[in-house]
Amino acid sequence: MDTEPSSRAGGRQWAGLAVLALPTVLLGLDVTALYLVVPSLTADLHPTATETLWIMDAYGFLIAGFLITMGTLGDRIGRRRLLMIGMTAFGAVSVFAAFAPSAFWLIVARALLGVAGATLMPSTLSLVSNMFTDARQRALAIGVWATMFALGMAAGPVVGGILVAHFWWGAAFLIAVPISVAVLVVAPALLPEYRSDASRLDLRSVALSLAAMLPIVYAIKHVATHGIGAQALAAVLLGGGSTVAFIHRQLRLREPLLDIRLFNSRAFSAASTVLLIGLVGFGGMMYLVTQYLQLVEGLSPLAAGLWMGPPALAMLIGGIGAPLIAGRIPPGTVMAGTLALSLIGYALLAFADTDSKPNVVAGFAFLYLGLGVIAALGTDIVVSAAPSERSGSAAALSETVQELGIAAGVALLGSLTTAIYRTAVEVPSGLPRSVAESYSDTLSGAVSVTDQLPIAALHQAQDAFTAGLNTAAIAAGLAIAGASIACFRTLCHIRPIGAATAEAEPIASTPGSGEDRREDHGG
Repeated sequence: MDTEPSSRAGGRQWAGLAVLALPTVLLGLDVTALYLVVPSLTADLHPTATETLWIMDAYGFLIAGFLITMGTLGDRIGRRRLLMIGMTAFGAVSVFAAFAPSAFWLIVARALLGVAGATLMPSTLSLVSNMFTDARQRALAIGVWATMFALGMAAGPVVGGILVAHFWWGAAFLIAVPISVAVLVVAPALLPEYRSDASRLDLRSVALSLAAMLPIVYAIKHVATHGIGAQALAAVLLGGGSTVAFIHRQLRLREPLLDIRLFNSRAFSAASTVLLIGLVGFGGMMYLVTQYLQLVEGLSPLAAGLWMGPPALAMLIGGIGAPLIAGRIPPGTVMAGTLALSLIGYALLAFADTDSKPNVVAGFAFLYLGLGVIAALGTDIVVSAAPSERSGSAAALSETVQELGIAAGVALLGSLTTAIYRTAVEVPSGLPRSVAESYSDTLSGAVSVTDQLPIAALHQAQDAFTAGLNTAAIAAGLAIAGASIACFRTLCHIRPIGAATAEAEPIASTPGSGEDRREDHGG
């Protein structure tokens, strides 16, 4: 039945937010818990190096490729319905992954998990934006939602380490089962249904979106692992050409898969750009800091995960506190100021040496703080700028930007660090060829042949990696400084959240689309 949502959310909506937090935490856990699974998984399934890479990357490829499609699908079939379909699939495929008999079938399972995961993020975010219509409550709810993913990522190494230590590698995948069951049981009672009257999906647009996203994500990850080469360039050309064709088709369709006119809003475009730059810096530095703690400081994966826990509290403070502050101060100003404050963290990382664990962790806490604020306020601006019947599409686009930001950060800052490492290290004479190649390639390669290296050589490798991390922090800090200035200049016109004259520049609905409908089938 069609009803008009009240302006202020009550207890049921906040309880519904707790339900939506579960799949968000799960996705974060699934990303980082796998880092600790690989060694025991490798001993059991014996994957080749290429298979190991695909086990790690198949999930990210598919989740990035299908986000836009799933966001629009949720607008059409119902966002709660899509969430429940996705949770059912995610739980079932997680069981398959836990008991995969070979590396090939585990790669298949990871790819299917990516498709299922792509249904969860846009459906949860669009439900949040639909359930919380009051501007201040919505901003706080999105702040909580945005924080959950990062907290899941922070908890992943700890949870994964405990499960692998006490059970077997497949137990890390089985975390999804109780979470999926809990969501499926309580969602019908606490989450109302929302959908928009729209025509069927344009399958040609779906194909073009995949042809645009997947090659670009592949190119980014390929550069991070192998550097710039013919395969990466070919993938960029394919993805770029498909992107042009996709945009051209969306502009001609009456019911597009993605409403390109969303970018006509200065708030939408600016907030998306800030999210992209912020996630490039954070994603790249998180990749490097986790390596630093394990390969330079010598911590176990579990201990490194525990050290990463306290910085995650800064993310919690930023994600929940920012919307409250933005009720009095323009959100663009809050985002710009926090990004500027996060430069302290980049400075600490830029001056770190091989015995700077407290400074590195403190520096990363400032990065987490900046991420919490821009994820909460930036996502709120992006979703608020879209008409309600396109909230799933807008949410998916926001998530796609953030996925690309993290992947690009790992590729760009990881490649920069690797290049500096290879320039700085000097291979000791007399080493076997295979050992020399491992030593000169990466710090992880050097650590893998520690028993065949002089002590001084390992220290030199750690110094070279740390120098690369320092340079990456400087480069990322410069980008963040630019983002802070751009954020202040382009988003300062948005008034404090909840102000009577607040300006979010909503875009008119796509011609021919129906009104958003709220169908309260629960309780």
